[in-house]
Amino acid sequence: MADRVAEYTSRIQQQERKVRSLSAEIEKLKNPETAGFSSHLEGLREENAKLKYRLNILKKSLQEESSKCSKNMININERLQETFGDAIRAAYPHLENAPLAVTPNQQPRFGDYQCNSAMAMAQMMKSKGQKVSPREIAENIVKNIPDNEIIEKVEIAGPGFINVHLRKDFVSKLLTSLLVNGVQPAAAGPKKKVVVDFSSPNIAKEMHVGHLRSTIIGDSMCRLFEFLGHEVIRNPALGDWGAGSGMLNPQIQDTFPDYLTASPPIGDLQAFYKSNCSMLSEESESQKRPLVCERSSVSKTLPLLKHGVQCLIARQEFQKVYDCLDIQLIERGESFYQDMMTEVVKEFEDKGLVQVDEGRRVVFAPGCAVPLTVVKSDGGYTYDTSDLAALRHRLFEEKADIIIYVTDSGQAGHFQIIFAAAQMIGWYDPKVTRVEHAGFGVVLGEDKKKFKTRSGDTVRLMDLLDEGLKRSMDKLKDKERDKVLTPAELEAAQKAVAFGCVKYADLSHNRINDYVFSFDKMLDDRGNTAAYLLYAFTRIRSIARLANIDEASLRKAAGSTEMVLDHEKEWKLGKCILRFPEILQKILEDLLLHTLCDYLYELATTFTEFYDNCYCVEKDRHTGDVVKVNMWRMLLCDATAIVMAKGFDILGIKPVQRM
Repeated sequence: MADRVAEYTSRIQQQERKVRSLSAEIEKLKNPETAGFSSHLEGLREENAKLKYRLNILKKSLQEESSKCSKNMININERLQETFGDAIRAAYPHLENAPLAVTPNQQPRFGDYQCNSAMAMAQMMKSKGQKVSPREIAENIVKNIPDNEIIEKVEIAGPGFINVHLRKDFVSKLLTSLLVNGVQPAAAGPKKKVVVDFSSPNIAKEMHVGHLRSTIIGDSMCRLFEFLGHEVIRNPALGDWGAGSGMLNPQIQDTFPDYLTASPPIGDLQAFYKSNCSMLSEESESQKRPLVCERSSVSKTLPLLKHGVQCLIARQEFQKVYDCLDIQLIERGESFYQDMMTEVVKEFEDKGLVQVDEGRRVVFAPGCAVPLTVVKSDGGYTYDTSDLAALRHRLFEEKADIIIYVTDSGQAGHFQIIFAAAQMIGWYDPKVTRVEHAGFGVVLGEDKKKFKTRSGDTVRLMDLLDEGLKRSMDKLKDKERDKVLTPAELEAAQKAVAFGCVKYADLSHNRINDYVFSFDKMLDDRGNTAAYLLYAFTRIRSIARLANIDEASLRKAAGSTEMVLDHEKEWKLGKCILRFPEILQKILEDLLLHTLCDYLYELATTFTEFYDNCYCVEKDRHTGDVVKVNMWRMLLCDATAIVMAKGFDILGIKPVQRM
């Protein structure tokens, strides 16, 4: 059937090209003698209309058949865009790249979705000398919308807004599918390979609050791509190469001669790093040894890097943080790309793209005033060289379709030049391969200044997480949860609240902006916080338990119970649940994860409205015994919890059954 749709679509496009060509000829001639020509044109239009009618019937059948067979959730907004896109092309075949705008309706009394294309189309046509009112355009669009399984009716309001009312049986069917099949991603084309470069700790330093945003945001992006069915490589971009590593080598060898079997404490490494940073800035003989060791480590003649420092930091200290935050990464640092740098420089030189500037070898990318330094005056490589080598490896060896760099916004200019240079040399086409920098603002203290300790030092990430654990336990005890939960349940709740709140406080803010870190705000169980959502989720999950309905009974009811959505709050909740694929699609496009947080908060508050107005379980006032269960409403509760759980999973938050 899909082949027949493609065939009819191709024939229609050919006919439309003929119609446009003939229409242009008629406008030129404006001659009565062309009547025979006009007759031919009318014949083409009539045939075209018949083909469109048959095409719409085939598309409708194909969509209905796909809906029956697929276990995937359906992106309703995407389906509506397809429907309105076809209607616009049918109504105005001569208008190329007509604007298409379909969004959820903000005022439910006017419908469920709204198409606002008519106004923009009127402006476009006016610029071409055609004066048509938006309302007339809207009427023509509506005339070309075929009967389908999604739309109950459409109404034109105001100057040309097209309000869309969904079919209740369609929404009910999608909710049933969700309950039977679970949260399955909407069909989204072929599987892709995705590399996410994030976290980026340095072996010479402890992880601090500056690593927090990259680690949390990058992990959540990985989870999103993984849920959507793509293959994801989680690359931490470990800082294990360059001056930092070189400066550590001599002091570790002198102070800890048995470093291969007994790794030194990380505090000593950080002290060495600070002292050598000041030493490196001075012109003295003591400067030379670290640099010699740096080059030795680059050539891998010393076993220190791999077997001492990197093992100590990445596998011991960093892993403590990653374990708390439930983050998985591959072990790959900048040193992995050392052998590739010479080849990268040679490739740029062979293509005549390298210039010499005061002893340095530099590359100027198109549109960029600042060059990349690929070889220093002393013959060493730079982070520019390392980043180019890493990008080349990801494109040609790992064959990535999507590459995302999650670093602070201050590095946006650097990556812009790296990407421009890679395109200049022909490594990738941005129309085919998505290479993007996802920048973020800094973490601020409650004084709106850069987040630091009272002594002015950068906050250690483990100290911050430990403080979160302490405060979350205090919060739970204030709510007297320690009196009703077992020790194991209390510990699980403590970790869920502590780490969930730290993550959610970050992700719920637009990553582009700075955000203020406040334990008091993130642990507040009111408003758009993880604490509120976790308590709401636990409450929803408890409804079935209080009604004495087990999981098996819910699963059995899911396939046989009609989802009645007559009450306005039932209808509102059902639609909100099904917007989940739309939300994920938007995040996939702009990588702004706060959209998911806003959605989960909206879902939780919409559920509260539903639960306050619609009895799910009715109990005897005197005995407290359950006398009636509204099973379709219990299933709405279950559907809400299922979607919330998947949203939590993408955000990297672990809910618990009891809190």
